[in-house]
Amino acid sequence: MRLRAIRGRAAALVLILFSACASGTGPAPSESVLGESPPPASSTPGPPVAAWVNGQPIYVSDYQRALSQYEAELHLQGIEADSPAGERNLVEARGWILDWMITELLMVQAAEAAGVAVAETDVDREMEQMIASAGGEAAFAEQLAKWGYTGDEFRQVVRSQLLQEEMKGRVVAAVPTICEHVHARHIVVDTREKAESLLARLMAGADFASLTQAFTLDSSTRDSGGDLGFFPRGILVQIEVENAVFALEPGQWGQVVASSQGYHVVQVIERDPERAVSAQNLHLLHEQALDAWTRQLWAQAVIERLAD
Repeated sequence: MRLRAIRGRAAALVLILFSACASGTGPAPSESVLGESPPPASSTPGPPVAAWVNGQPIYVSDYQRALSQYEAELHLQGIEADSPAGERNLVEARGWILDWMITELLMVQAAEAAGVAVAETDVDREMEQMIASAGGEAAFAEQLAKWGYTGDEFRQVVRSQLLQEEMKGRVVAAVPTICEHVHARHIVVDTREKAESLLARLMAGADFASLTQAFTLDSSTRDSGGDLGFFPRGILVQIEVENAVFALEPGQWGQVVASSQGYHVVQVIERDPERAVSAQNLHLLHEQALDAWTRQLWAQAVIERLAD
């Protein structure tokens, strides 16, 4: 049984460029992206626009800069843009980089709507840390030029990142650190008939651990006798199994549960109504909360994509 994995964009190597931002997660839209603009319209005069997000533009120049940064990062990884692998990566990147830029702008808009503001002293502190990490003003200016930013533009990048991190902090702060947990175990097999047969044997007194080691398809819990340990809601990949075990009392057997992994025989061993969430599980729940929040931002937004 695998824990729920957060499906992030692991290929976003361009984010490495901004790892120096202590509170940042990736390059944000530049100042032009954050500025006011007329309502979206493909024929609006002015700099070419890659996307409109609730009436604010993401300019083609910023989008192309992000693509160029990603291409440079591929080069550092030994992948040339004109190679088959490079071409595949760049074709795919055209979509997810724009998605990522839209998401960042949505976060900034959410911060502004919530009345969140960033003090200039906070921006100064972040900038000073990056300048020191770069080896001084001259080295930092050289790096900014390589990335294609002026000093003022990059201050806006930092400000955007701080706004986003404040909003992310609010989202994860709402995730409880103490909640109900169940301690369960399972056996998963490839047919319902086999699962029903194992359930009958278990209810007749067969040893769970022995049957697990003999029959389960879940290699991650085979040696532990199918033990899933304690977990809160939102952790198991197979939501059907999670729903089933949270409906059971200790010692109860559930009906055979079908999932994408197979057919499960499940039993709850213990329940704890107020158990501290482990650091690993809390991280997963934080990521899920952030994912749900950004999905909501997208669902509520008016977005016009003009480039991919």
